[in-house]
Amino acid sequence: MSRDAGAVVERQLDAYNKQDLDAFMACYAPDVIVSSLNGAITETSRDGLRARYAKTFAEFPENKARLVNRIQVGSTVIDHEDVTRGPGKDRFEVIAIYTVKDGLIARVDFAK
Repeated sequence: MSRDAGAVVERQLDAYNKQDLDAFMACYAPDVIVSSLNGAITETSRDGLRARYAKTFAEFPENKARLVNRIQVGSTVIDHEDVTRGPGKDRFEVIAIYTVKDGLIARVDFAK
């Protein structure tokens, strides 16, 4: 299971960087929960997540996330990412905590 967790998180990061929305969404459970760490839940479904990233990819066509570090324990994967919106645009760091169930990302908690 733990190898599968890392593999699905890696696939979604690759799809994110290619802005391949269908491949990105294929990594998430239909009832995925997305939240800020210790904060509000922002999405509660794959459809909600699709809308969020369709908008992000359209607004920032050169958006990329570089993996700085990954920690994996069982079905939990924690990525430290350096995200840039494109040359000369916003850049920020984020921690993404992924919970994987049945080979799909079931929850993501973001810390900025």
